[in-house]
Amino acid sequence: MSFALTTGVGDAIGVLAGHCMYYGAKKMAVDSSINMNEQFQTGVLLGSAAFCSGTVWQPLVDVLQGANLSFMQVFAGTWLGCGTAFYVGLRCGRTIFSGFMEHIEAPTYENNMNDKSLSAVIGGATGFFVGTDAAYLPDQNFLIDIVGIQDGTPDLTGCVIAGSSTALGFATSQSVFNIIYPAGTCWND
Repeated sequence: MSFALTTGVGDAIGVLAGHCMYYGAKKMAVDSSINMNEQFQTGVLLGSAAFCSGTVWQPLVDVLQGANLSFMQVFAGTWLGCGTAFYVGLRCGRTIFSGFMEHIEAPTYENNMNDKSLSAVIGGATGFFVGTDAAYLPDQNFLIDIVGIQDGTPDLTGCVIAGSSTALGFATSQSVFNIIYPAGTCWND
């Protein structure tokens, strides 16, 4: 349990820091009107959701693999489970943080729809991360040649591959959403 919580805390810190660094750089480079207090609060909301999905990931994968499910079932179950955990984190975060953070909108129907689509895309990122496990049913792992981390892979290389797997999952999932969602209705519109 401590490993899962540590992973969740790491995800939360990484998302908060990454969000703030991205918007800080964007403010300096192209848009001086960006409100960094607003972006910090948004980072806290996203980080709280990342804590939930990051904490759930390893125990969920362990349970699904322990049930001897196929790679695709573990992939899909992780996508669904972590996407749901991220969604719950967003909705709880909105409920809690909107009371004292002026830039966090309280739960509404509109932000519920955005939170659902963002959570589904985040779930895709976590599902693709399952592909890094080159030892679990390698003959079924369709991602093994792209993001599989083999025994003996140097740690730093493994970190880069792992990050690439989530980026690939996010980009792939978001691309599907960009195609199926009408303009102006997806979380990032």
